[in-house]
Amino acid sequence: MGAKLLCLCLLPALLAYYIYSPMPEGLAEPWKLMVLLTPFKAVGHLAAAVDLLGLMHYMEAMRLITVIETVVATSDENVTVTSTEFNNVPVRLYLPRRAPDGLRRAMVYFHGGGWCLGDAGMKSYDHMCRRVSNELNAVVVSVNYRLAPEHRFPVPFEDVYSVTKFFLQSRVLSQYGVDPTRVCVAGDSAGGNLAAAVAQQLLEDAEVKTKLKAQVLLYPALQTLDLDLPSYRDGDNKPLLPRRLMVRFWSEYFTSDPSLREAMASNRHVPAESGHLFQFVNWSQLLPAGMRKGLAYTAPTYGGAGLARRYPGFLDPRAAPLLASDARLRHLPRTYILTCEHDVLRDDGAMYAQRLRAAGVTVTHDHTQDAFHGAIMFTLWPFELAVAHRLFNSYVEWLKENL
Repeated sequence: MGAKLLCLCLLPALLAYYIYSPMPEGLAEPWKLMVLLTPFKAVGHLAAAVDLLGLMHYMEAMRLITVIETVVATSDENVTVTSTEFNNVPVRLYLPRRAPDGLRRAMVYFHGGGWCLGDAGMKSYDHMCRRVSNELNAVVVSVNYRLAPEHRFPVPFEDVYSVTKFFLQSRVLSQYGVDPTRVCVAGDSAGGNLAAAVAQQLLEDAEVKTKLKAQVLLYPALQTLDLDLPSYRDGDNKPLLPRRLMVRFWSEYFTSDPSLREAMASNRHVPAESGHLFQFVNWSQLLPAGMRKGLAYTAPTYGGAGLARRYPGFLDPRAAPLLASDARLRHLPRTYILTCEHDVLRDDGAMYAQRLRAAGVTVTHDHTQDAFHGAIMFTLWPFELAVAHRLFNSYVEWLKENL
């Protein structure tokens, strides 16, 4: 009896200890967020364990989150939802049911997940896309690109680019009643990375006659050079996407060779001959004072010459859009960038906003002080936060006014 009582007393304490995670000051609903993140934390621990034992690759185990969250394509009274393929790449297509006043707007959407996780059919993405389709009376194409580690860079980029290029053909736009002057690309996190890269690549593709009206980048990952930005420092205290996981995502996008991950973790992966690229990610010049927080900028520490030769992708603007030249940036469409204060990727988005503005691009930079990476996904019960509804509503309002 005494042992049972002791276990009964210890179990809640152990559970509370497991659930507890340090949260940054100023975060909205921190205690509720702590509880909501527990399943993600548990899957992360499980993935690390099976990877250490050699039973399964870390990212394959992490996909348990994707499997649990994925739902079949189901239409409702407002939107017809189907699974199909564009240019042999799976997509989930959202077509509004109500009659249009004229030609419709359209969005090509790329989900997040560090290029290794995620699916267009996850509940949160399905919910977001059908809401955009319904509220804007817009056609939405959500792309299920192939994932790393099975399909490394540039495969995910090539998949999303192939779908976008296919959709922008006049005959396809006409088939779905889309106004060719009102099409955008959008994505969150790794999907924001892909959206930015697609928008840049389209500028140089003479075969594509349709120009994008806008690009929407939700807390995007945009550069691989400096992984010691102010937002990366103390990064293991960031909810959902700690620094170590972001470094793992970046390295797995290119290779499972642990030497690249180790070099990225110590920020010594860029060779000296690529040092000229640091001008494009110099946070001492590109971040507002409030984000620099009095931190001192230090010159890059070079290394990884052999890594850059074996895995040149991390220096490619298709993987790191912030490395694009100013001349290239000035032709991009109007841009919406969402950044969150408590996010390792905060500075990527903020620097891109500054560089785009300097190049003459119309930019709306929506920075949220009380939010974290991935916050906009938490709009459905039981994973629901007030901040997610606020961010999503702002994003949709911008689309209504600018697309």
